[in-house]
Amino acid sequence: MISSNRKAPKLGLGTSEWVILGVIFVYSFVPVVGGLIRVFELAGGPQIAPVNPRALLAPLPIILHILSSILFCMVGAFQFLPSIRRQRPSAHRVIGRLIAFAGCVSALTGLWMTHYYGFPEALQGAALYWVRMVLGTAMIGLIIWAVIAIRSRNVFQHSASMVRAYAIGQGASTQAVLGIAWIIAIGSEAMGPLREGLMIFAWVLNLLAAEIFIRAMLRPPKRRQKPSPLPPFRP
Repeated sequence: MISSNRKAPKLGLGTSEWVILGVIFVYSFVPVVGGLIRVFELAGGPQIAPVNPRALLAPLPIILHILSSILFCMVGAFQFLPSIRRQRPSAHRVIGRLIAFAGCVSALTGLWMTHYYGFPEALQGAALYWVRMVLGTAMIGLIIWAVIAIRSRNVFQHSASMVRAYAIGQGASTQAVLGIAWIIAIGSEAMGPLREGLMIFAWVLNLLAAEIFIRAMLRPPKRRQKPSPLPPFRP
């Protein structure tokens, strides 16, 4: 008689999967820590980061944006692990629903802040405004399309759409890396059109990396077509 209380086998992650998690967590370190510091301040903690008057006037959108972005980027990293998809499909589905919701909240609050917060010209000009509006809208659309695709059992389109949405959501991480590299190389923070160019370039890099990943890792291999038999010989 088979016991119904048999424990499920332990989840085993491969070395490459641990590397993937480690790289994503380290890559996300600066925006995650910076975001948590800002949330801590808005919750009544001591002032650590430079004062953000926009956050003080309307703190709820930025708190929701920070928390949902952290959830989307950090928890979403586990969706890249094949072991979870194979060994824990139910966990993969639960995490997927969670990060789909978090991603939409992140994009919606980002759109709200982009449109309604008053940014000085040195921090956001017309180009960055429209790029943020387009990419925020695209992120929501990609997540919705991913949900529709998986309900239709189109795994490739589901995965590809979520990878593209994740690339947009991770824009802050690449922007932090480029910004720090610029300060190290030049000795001062990039401002004005140069800052806009670096931020937009960060999203371009992320989306380019997403397309390379999709074509290298997700696209199903093409099936070799069997040669058609020759027609019978008729004299």
